[in-house]
Amino acid sequence: MKTYLILIVLPLMSLVGHTQSREIKNLIPARGHYYQLQQFSPAPAQKNAEVDKQKFPFDKPAAEKRLSLKPYYLKDNIDFLIPDPPANSSAQTRAELNYLLGLQQQRTDEQVRAALYMAGIYYNPRVTPADSSYSRYRKNLFHIGRSIGTWFSPESLPVTADFMARVWQDASYYIWKYKYQFLRVRPYVLEPDLQNQEETNWAAYPSGHAANSYINAYVYTALAPEFADVFLKDAYDMAHSREIIGVHYPSDSEASRVLARQIVNELFSNEKFLSDFKLVQQEWATKAKETFEKPEPVKPKTVAKQAGCAKTCE
Repeated sequence: MKTYLILIVLPLMSLVGHTQSREIKNLIPARGHYYQLQQFSPAPAQKNAEVDKQKFPFDKPAAEKRLSLKPYYLKDNIDFLIPDPPANSSAQTRAELNYLLGLQQQRTDEQVRAALYMAGIYYNPRVTPADSSYSRYRKNLFHIGRSIGTWFSPESLPVTADFMARVWQDASYYIWKYKYQFLRVRPYVLEPDLQNQEETNWAAYPSGHAANSYINAYVYTALAPEFADVFLKDAYDMAHSREIIGVHYPSDSEASRVLARQIVNELFSNEKFLSDFKLVQQEWATKAKETFEKPEPVKPKTVAKQAGCAKTCE
């Protein structure tokens, strides 16, 4: 039996997650493989192991540039609850690498194609309307929830697009802050048999794709709670897509979800954010009225042209 199959037969244990030591408001406990992998110890398997000293190379100029764009709503000195990632030599990291090897064995070409497509779904907070990529980036802000209606787009909801771009700016600052703090190497660095489908030139922990997707999901859920399952499923799929192509550990995804929940909680305690959120609510209400309450045009009756039909035909 392959080593990674141990995850299938793991007994469920009482959840005392490694990702949190105090309650985080509105955070759903880890589930599925994220829950099971948390049952392994994140501590180093041996003291002073060389592999535990392995870090992603720190790029000071890149870090200074990325962190120079400060949050729009939040202060830049908030200490969110995000723990150290599991040690490279830990039982948890080994279990996560085994899980990724299992995904690699099972992934289909279509799954890889979809995951690589989602790799291009992100937003650049520095983009301006003059940039050729502006429209594409704006569209990406609506990837989470894209199936809820044709009205859900930057063209139909420009106030929402501007608002989510500002939210993304806040998120990006903290995602980069923690990436540079932890400098976790990518999983394929530790496991040579892992065939990653994407090259990355920054640290793994937390996952930017996952964190931003969950932030969007939580904010959109506050706007349209009836679609909560859609938003969260889209975010989950984005996070898992990064595991499918071998560029993120599951604990990267889970830490991102926990961080996202805290960032959104903090945003909803910010007066400027709440003021802008009300404008977005108004835009959604107006768009809903236009979309769903507009009466259908009455089709005029037409007179048939064919010979022998003198009456008006439906």
